[in-house]
Amino acid sequence: MARVRDVIPNMLLAQRGTLFPFVPVFLSIGIGLYFALRNEPSISALSALAGCASVLLVGYLRSQSAFAPLLCAVAMIALGVALAGTRAHLVAGPVLDFRYYGPVTGRVIAIDRSASDALRITLDRVWLTNLPLSETPTRVRLSLHAKYPGIPPKPGQTIMTTAHLSPPGGAVEPGGFDFRRHAWFLRLGAVGYTRVPLVLLEEAGRNKRLFQMRTAISTKVQDALPGHTGGVATAIITGDRSAIPKPVLQDLRDTNLAHLLAISGLHMGLVSAFAFGVLRLGLLLTPIGQRWPIKKIAAAGALGVAAVYLALSGGNVATERAFVMVAVMLVAILLNRRAISLRAVALAALIVLLLRPEALIGPGFQMSFAATTALVAVFGAIRDSAHDLPRHRLLRGAASVLLSSAVAGAATAPFAMAHFNQIAQFGLLANLLTVPLMGVLVIPAAVLGVLLMPFGLEAIGLTVMGLGLDWILGVAQVIAVWPGSVRPVVTPGVSVLPLLSLGAVFLILWQGPVRALGLIPAACGIVLWMQSERPEILVAEQGQLVGVMSEDGRDLSRAKGAGFIAGVWLENDGQGLKQAEAASLWNMRSSPIHHIHGKRNAARYEGCSGRRLIIASAALPDKPTDETCTVLDAEYLARTGSLAITRDPTGGWQIEKARDRSGARLWNEPGLRKAQ
Repeated sequence: MARVRDVIPNMLLAQRGTLFPFVPVFLSIGIGLYFALRNEPSISALSALAGCASVLLVGYLRSQSAFAPLLCAVAMIALGVALAGTRAHLVAGPVLDFRYYGPVTGRVIAIDRSASDALRITLDRVWLTNLPLSETPTRVRLSLHAKYPGIPPKPGQTIMTTAHLSPPGGAVEPGGFDFRRHAWFLRLGAVGYTRVPLVLLEEAGRNKRLFQMRTAISTKVQDALPGHTGGVATAIITGDRSAIPKPVLQDLRDTNLAHLLAISGLHMGLVSAFAFGVLRLGLLLTPIGQRWPIKKIAAAGALGVAAVYLALSGGNVATERAFVMVAVMLVAILLNRRAISLRAVALAALIVLLLRPEALIGPGFQMSFAATTALVAVFGAIRDSAHDLPRHRLLRGAASVLLSSAVAGAATAPFAMAHFNQIAQFGLLANLLTVPLMGVLVIPAAVLGVLLMPFGLEAIGLTVMGLGLDWILGVAQVIAVWPGSVRPVVTPGVSVLPLLSLGAVFLILWQGPVRALGLIPAACGIVLWMQSERPEILVAEQGQLVGVMSEDGRDLSRAKGAGFIAGVWLENDGQGLKQAEAASLWNMRSSPIHHIHGKRNAARYEGCSGRRLIIASAALPDKPTDETCTVLDAEYLARTGSLAITRDPTGGWQIEKARDRSGARLWNEPGLRKAQ
């Protein structure tokens, strides 16, 4: 019996010195628990959790017991819940609770493209007619659908237009991606569109010189590299994707090359490594090379270059995360520590989660740290083992590229499949043909081009950069049309990714043979994913679309309209159908499900009898209805959000509501926001 009681202390003692990487893991568990709650915890509850976490951490620091790490683990979980809840309150802002049409004034702070490939702007300092400032959204996002858009929008400009605005929508199906929650943390209080030109009220002020610099660089890049090559170059240098056509973006996604557009770990790492190498080599050739710590000087210089790149790119979340990862490694060099280690990766993850706990549930954070952790673990294992990569420089480089692409691809594949519902079957080949070129040609040429811009000689670097990008885009275009290049994947249940992640993390971080236990939750996640079932019937939030699962796939009630919702449903089904194809399968005559779209069709409603399911996008007039008939009109859906419906054994309907799945949270309960 005594031996059994000693098992856990002995296991923890054996891990002494290697447990720090588990700190962000347990913090992540707490953050995940917060987002999984059905009811928003009160501020007093969050304060109590933060206090408990503090007490437990003090106990951990003072304790000499072998069980002390367990106190730290519990403290991190409690802190994660408190941290995420606090962050949700800190970003709180007014959310529009009605449909607005009228003048909209604001300052442009971001420009990108919507899912329909329309130019889209995000505004702050918003002003809406007849709406008090206390009820005016902090930020709004507008898609520009005007045939004559007027002025080309630029960051920092104050513009005015006439727009349609509405509150951010909820999940397109119960348990699906919650855009309303996503918008809450982006401080978006309204989204909409405009069909009239933009009017310039004020140019960017002097305090927005960085915005103006980004715009000037984007203009020069696109002047030197016209067409979609210039659009991709602009995205890599300044983070502005607005000039990339949708077909080009789709080709990159279908070949698993879309990560080359985001200013993330790859770009920040390449720019920093290039700056570090150039500075170190340059200092080595000077007289101070033998007297000064040039490695540390080069690291400090590379850190400054990374900071400039962060500011130049607009400082979005992905770039901030990449900067933190690079900064941790460069600071490690300054402190004479190993730059690339699991502790460094864990510290970077901890900093990112402390700053933005909501990043945990996004694909960017998950894929970045999955790839980085796997690469550090694999190359660390090779370094510590008797087997090493080939000694010949060319063979060693080729083996490193092949291994790193394979490891990063394998590590990120589950997250890419879960979030984007597809797997690029030739993604490894596409990355092998393009990623090395990013490091040896595209990024160095981009840095050279930016440095030469003040002298009007940017074409020297940008032309070389364009040659590399033309090759990358050509590879994407060729591979994307290969048969079977993209395979659709059904969306997993909510527990699948956590199980896979925890299993993989334990397998990598734990030392000793016990790490094999990590295979158990990972295997459970895979089995659950393979058994995933999709809802029989889906109903859109406003009743504008209905989808019924059949043997041939999901049958949709409309061939056009609600395209975003239709696309998400079909992607989640993993069937690979297009909306028009799915709509051709719809057969109202033989189905007990009847969809009524539009006010005119609703006005002609004559009642319902029998075991039928009536779904309407407008309010239905009071008509005789059999007690076995189920009627779900616009008034009902306004209270429930989107629906997932299945038939029960008695022939009735079991209805799952999106509002019930999302719960009473800050981002979807106006009364709750006012109460707290």
